[in-house]
Amino acid sequence: MNEQTQYAQLTKPSWAPPSWLIGSVWVVLYAIIAVSFGTVFYKAFTKQIPWIVAPPFALNLLFNFAFPFIQFRLVNNFFASIDILLVVGTLVWALYAVWHSAPELRWVVYTNIPYLLWGMFATCVQLTITYLNS
Repeated sequence: MNEQTQYAQLTKPSWAPPSWLIGSVWVVLYAIIAVSFGTVFYKAFTKQIPWIVAPPFALNLLFNFAFPFIQFRLVNNFFASIDILLVVGTLVWALYAVWHSAPELRWVVYTNIPYLLWGMFATCVQLTITYLNS
């Protein structure tokens, strides 16, 4: 069964977005993530900013890419909820780290506001889905 079919079969809140919209939003967000996170990693690895800025970005990517596997391959709403909380938590940590440790990259914070807002919305959707399907 594919992801869209599985998503369609879940009991969702009335305000949950359709799967086609979720995919469209992620296309834009992944472009933002690629440019902004890529800049942070490049500058950290070339010692232009403190290396300690990079780990929350790396963890965010790990948790972000783990979500579809957890939700749709393991079919585990509870662990998907934990994972999405970690996505948002590591994003906040990452943006805080850049803001305070690499002021020349504060544009990364502003650029990732859509990702943060979508992440918070997606967290509300996922937590509601977990509740409704438990």
